[in-house]
Amino acid sequence: MEIIFETERLYLCVFELAHVEAAKQFWGNQEVMSLCDDASAHELLPQVIEGYRKLHEDRGLSVYAVTEKESDEVIGAIGFNPTDSMDVIELIYHFSKKSWGKGFATEAAAACLKLAKNKGNIKIITASADPLNLGSLKILEKIGFTYMGMKWFEDTEQEEPYYEYLL
Repeated sequence: MEIIFETERLYLCVFELAHVEAAKQFWGNQEVMSLCDDASAHELLPQVIEGYRKLHEDRGLSVYAVTEKESDEVIGAIGFNPTDSMDVIELIYHFSKKSWGKGFATEAAAACLKLAKNKGNIKIITASADPLNLGSLKILEKIGFTYMGMKWFEDTEQEEPYYEYLL
């Protein structure tokens, strides 16, 4: 397991195919993904994981497996979807339902900001969430993102609160 960042309770690790079963609890779970772009088919999860592993190799930033230290379980995914220029990247996160309400997403998101600062060439981190996903919106505000207004997103086909974090 390649650890990218460590917090008090979590490891952010490069995804491995061994994480497929755990990913079913967040990316493959309809309830967890209901306010996102819907759950991924379980048979597609190895491709998703491999894509994020390759993105880390190619770009040095990616979406990472969030492992709870105490249980040694992968409880979610967090990290960045880079753009072509890498000046602007998007923060995303998804966590298994059993890990909700424990501060893990906030802790991991704050760690991601530190990761991005260490990369040097990133200028803006963007984020958005479904307007009904109040937990995610609170996380963004808690870690210092600025609300920029509502913005239309083609992938979700709706207007969503849009946030930026300037480095």
